[in-house]
Amino acid sequence: MDFNLTPAEEAFRAEVRDFIRENLPKDRGDFAAVGAWQKKVREKRWVGFSWPREYGGGGGSVMEQAILKEEMARAQAPPLGSCFMGLSWVGPAIIEYGTDEQKKKFIPDILDGKYQWCTGYSEPDSGSDLASLQCRAVREGDHYVVNGQKIWTSIAMWSKWMILLVRTQTQVAAKHDGITCLLVPMDTPGITVRPIKNMAGGAMFAEVFFDNVRVPVANRLGEEGRGWGVTVSALAFERSSIAEVQSLMRSLEDLKELARACVRGGRPASEDPGLRRRIAKIDARIEAMRLCGLRFLTKQARGEPLGSETSINKLMRAELEIDIGELALEIQGSRGPLWKGSDVVPEDGRWQRMALSWPEVVIGGGTPNIQKNIIAERVLGLPKD
Repeated sequence: MDFNLTPAEEAFRAEVRDFIRENLPKDRGDFAAVGAWQKKVREKRWVGFSWPREYGGGGGSVMEQAILKEEMARAQAPPLGSCFMGLSWVGPAIIEYGTDEQKKKFIPDILDGKYQWCTGYSEPDSGSDLASLQCRAVREGDHYVVNGQKIWTSIAMWSKWMILLVRTQTQVAAKHDGITCLLVPMDTPGITVRPIKNMAGGAMFAEVFFDNVRVPVANRLGEEGRGWGVTVSALAFERSSIAEVQSLMRSLEDLKELARACVRGGRPASEDPGLRRRIAKIDARIEAMRLCGLRFLTKQARGEPLGSETSINKLMRAELEIDIGELALEIQGSRGPLWKGSDVVPEDGRWQRMALSWPEVVIGGGTPNIQKNIIAERVLGLPKD
């Protein structure tokens, strides 16, 4: 790994820091200020920064994109663009596999954040083994007729479009074959969305039902029966985990501050040797995740494809999110089980919400057990479970 930046990359980091210092909204709840911020970063082509310029992106390098995300995460800046799924998965897939008409229709709207996308991947019986999905689409003339169910679909309640995986062929040599990718308007007749409420009272996930939903063949992304390749490409677009590491580092610093503010046995909790060891272990795990991310980033900078090794950081992040939340409640002692609305609960119950909301991070993109199987089989070469 090469940890040194070129003079041009150092200059770009300085440019990003200057921009943040001059334009970062003081109040993240000020929608007008956040909207003005989003307009400015869009004008600089920092939304979709690594996308080709001919599609409205910034044409930036992998290293510059990592620098941009790192600095934005460190400053706790609003997201670069407001269409998370579109920027993370859908846009890259359309750029690689979409028709000219699809690119002209969807890419500008994704960059401008005009609406949200959701991903119709997991099903009740095929979450851990996505290739075994059974949601069916039968072609009838110029349309596909879709029937089936998806589950754990993030933000489906307020999304305008879905990137949907369906099975168009059942008699195939390998289960990864016969899967097709469709771009589906969420207001199509026959679609029903039911939110799934989490332990903290929120509802980021939903189950989605398809009852004779008609989707134009023109909305197919890529070739019929080749949807698995579209999905793998989209998920692999950017996975260095740089922004996630910065977020965890920030949570760790807040955790240390919480330990200094809480009292255990008449002393600040931060002076407890056992607690200090546990915080140190979390610190070391975050650093390990950062170094793994740099390894992935180095491969990307060299033009080498990323493979299943990125599941290592996905697994570590999931475990760290849970462990940080649980440790925060332990630090609070008898106040840990309390909820917001009480004067004795630190930070209006922020840590309680974190401890109860981990499924949104842990389940999304594949559960820990899925990641462990991927690492064991594809990275370590162990026999299939």
